[in-house]
Amino acid sequence: MDSFADRATDVTRRLRDLFAPTPLQRNDHLSRMFDADIWLKREDLSPVRSYKIRGAFNAMGASLAARPENRLFVCASAGNHAQGMAFNCCHFGVRGVIFMPVTTPRQKIDKTRVFGGDAVEIRLIGDYFDDTLRTAQEWCAEAGGTFLSPFDDAHVIEGQASVAVEILDEMAAAPDRIVLPVGGGGLSAGVMRYLAERAPDVALNYVEPRGGASLVTALAAGGPVTLDRVDSFVDGAAVARIGALTWDVLRKANPGDVIVAPEDRICTTMLRMLNVEGIVLEPAGALSIDALTDLRDRIRGQRVVCVTSGGNFDFERLPEVKERAQRHLGLKKYFILRMPQRPGALRDFLQLLGPGDDIARFEYLKKSARNFGSVLIGIETDDAGSFDRLYKRLDEGDFVWRDITGDAMLSEFLV
Repeated sequence: MDSFADRATDVTRRLRDLFAPTPLQRNDHLSRMFDADIWLKREDLSPVRSYKIRGAFNAMGASLAARPENRLFVCASAGNHAQGMAFNCCHFGVRGVIFMPVTTPRQKIDKTRVFGGDAVEIRLIGDYFDDTLRTAQEWCAEAGGTFLSPFDDAHVIEGQASVAVEILDEMAAAPDRIVLPVGGGGLSAGVMRYLAERAPDVALNYVEPRGGASLVTALAAGGPVTLDRVDSFVDGAAVARIGALTWDVLRKANPGDVIVAPEDRICTTMLRMLNVEGIVLEPAGALSIDALTDLRDRIRGQRVVCVTSGGNFDFERLPEVKERAQRHLGLKKYFILRMPQRPGALRDFLQLLGPGDDIARFEYLKKSARNFGSVLIGIETDDAGSFDRLYKRLDEGDFVWRDITGDAMLSEFLV
């Protein structure tokens, strides 16, 4: 087979030994919301609740075909890649050693053990992923194993392209547009290459989290750049540097087709899909749906497929997701307020609140020998416009105050 599309099609056929095609479902709610024909490619319903099982399957199969005597595979991952490799270690009957940061949530460690069983060993090394990766690669070289990259591998890219193969197989006619999440670029590079051969008229959009926009940065610089800082909230897609092999493909992307999604807005999308549709998505899994907000004018009347890339969500994070969603919608804010240290001062402040305002946080310690004290206040409301009215009343009452909601460092420290 000398065609990328042929190889991707062959991977798709062989994947049927592992699992049936993930569902491609029309979503009525989103279709009405965006005046388009919106379909979801539900990679969150794969056996490991992400598309990572595909690339791991193809890369491990290719390695075993080339070197059948090498039965040791190694990876570094704190999430979906680890689970995909663990599942395939059981399938191929090989040994896997998975390195994870010490800070990895227990839920992810336990799920990886469930998928891998006795076939995998998990080693917790390092506080940061870079330390974990370096240790894993060094250990793999000494042990003579095969290191399985999460995205920067030709066979992994071919495996992820099976998502596009299934989309075209399952639709009577090719969609107008496919929206893809981007982390290291394995999925988007695979889909882009496959469609270039089999359905070149399909438009593509790529979505990155604002705190890990490695593709946007690379396109602007003309090559991969290591980001100085990465916000790990969208942990399945927050990558500091786009892959070298994936960049060779994605360098052809039009910068105008890349969407950068704010993390707080992604939280509103996660909650909407959970509350309205009963669909559990991790932050990276919600990226493609979240991007529809930015694409609204472009997609009207089109048939659009959003790839929901993962559903490995730890519900212990739900309070944080709700908090960030409320802040994005303007329904929750935090203030530092300078309050007079006199009887009745608190009552005076409370009388400024509107009927839909509720105090969610209040921290104040009276200090002797001072005329004023600082108060940390969190307020929730049912109407974002009520904050403008509150600001006006605070100014009219000669209160000294500061809104710290948008100050990431200060609010993270205090809240």
